[in-house]
Amino acid sequence: MRTAPGRRRAHALRGLFARRPGPVLLLSATALLLLVWIPACLRTGLIDLRVYRAAAPHLATGDLYAFRLRLPGPHMFPLPFTYPPFAALLFLPLGPVAWPVVSGVWTAASMGALCALVHSCLRLADPAAPQVLHRRRVLLWSAALLWTEPAAVTCAFGQINLLLAALVGHAVRRRAAAAGLGVGLAAGVKLVPAVTGLYFLAHRRWAAAGWTAAVFLATVAAGWWAAPRAAAEFWLHAVGEAGRVGPVGSVLNQSLRGALSRTLGHDVGWSAAWWAVAVPVASAGLAAMVRTARRGDRLGALVAVQFTGLLLCPVSWCHHWVWALAAVLWLAYTPRRTRPRTVALLAWCVVLAGYPIHWLELAQPDIAVFGRPWYLAALGWCYPVCAVLTLVALCARTGGDGGGRPPVPAPPGVGRGEVADVPCADRNRRPSPRRNPPGLRGVFRRVGVDGPWRKPGGEQDIGAAL
Repeated sequence: MRTAPGRRRAHALRGLFARRPGPVLLLSATALLLLVWIPACLRTGLIDLRVYRAAAPHLATGDLYAFRLRLPGPHMFPLPFTYPPFAALLFLPLGPVAWPVVSGVWTAASMGALCALVHSCLRLADPAAPQVLHRRRVLLWSAALLWTEPAAVTCAFGQINLLLAALVGHAVRRRAAAAGLGVGLAAGVKLVPAVTGLYFLAHRRWAAAGWTAAVFLATVAAGWWAAPRAAAEFWLHAVGEAGRVGPVGSVLNQSLRGALSRTLGHDVGWSAAWWAVAVPVASAGLAAMVRTARRGDRLGALVAVQFTGLLLCPVSWCHHWVWALAAVLWLAYTPRRTRPRTVALLAWCVVLAGYPIHWLELAQPDIAVFGRPWYLAALGWCYPVCAVLTLVALCARTGGDGGGRPPVPAPPGVGRGEVADVPCADRNRRPSPRRNPPGLRGVFRRVGVDGPWRKPGGEQDIGAAL
């Protein structure tokens, strides 16, 4: 029986993905780089990077938090600098460099950071994966996740989210001092990563938690030393003003406070309505963190912690949700499929690939207006709902021993919760043939993301990693 032309082309495409994941990632990254970088040079683009670059020199004059970047257009509100003074110190070297160079290097670095984040997440999810299989997974997943809404919007705005997420993902796999250094620096630039300290506490990594606190306090001291007036204004006044960051009711704000404010038609602030929603969500987040930590699920615990921080933060723009990419990886590589996990994975695939915030932003009456039609308010809950579904999946029992993948035994000198390196002989072994499971995970395996790909005739083709 002859194979239909359409089936032959599909098999050829799967073979290309399996044997040449490097060119696939290069093509995807180049396309996104050109779509972001060229418009940024020709017209107003990478607006957050423009804020970082233009505001940093105001650190010396003391008016850092009075700075506003005003862009043309009736719907553009003046953009303030919203990070601690330590972040402005790090952004100072961007000023003297030509804009085309800064924008191009920053965008390329964000793409590289996405690859690093995927690498860290996959190692946390499956430390024992052979090196060849792991590389193929990283390349193919990175090529696909570049086009999801949080990653693409981060690159388009010139945001720092992917860089900080990659730093945190790398840091949690290191030993105490290096882990605390990475997370502490990330928290010093942008406060939300400080929630990662709960991850260390859940895994009883007391030294890493202590190093995180010490490094974060050192960044605060450095900012205070460099600009006392700006530091006093930020830590004593601006840090608690959510409205100064931007319109809380905009659909771009995907925190609980933003979604609830759009539903009720006014800024709920810290009112009883917010507490009524925040307390159950925080409880679910802490329960998910504790359960995943107890069963040795490092990636699950990290996702639970980051989602809890994003939901409870007053302002979580859609491009802050880069940890949704880590959630997709956890859901895709869960060894035991349950209904909550399948529902959460499908929900995230629809939201991340559908760019709902972009379309809702075009439909909302005004960026500063809270009230809107009920259907727009309901659709504006998409990220919080997917995050809660993920927390439920993290809490759900997996049957049997109740755990995820059994962790790789740690050699002497590696503390609890730290990822041990797999011996090279194990890492480079060729994957053994196995049957493709049903569902989405089977699809991923057939295109070479999660195991060997088989040709139509049944011959196995492992393929090169690069």
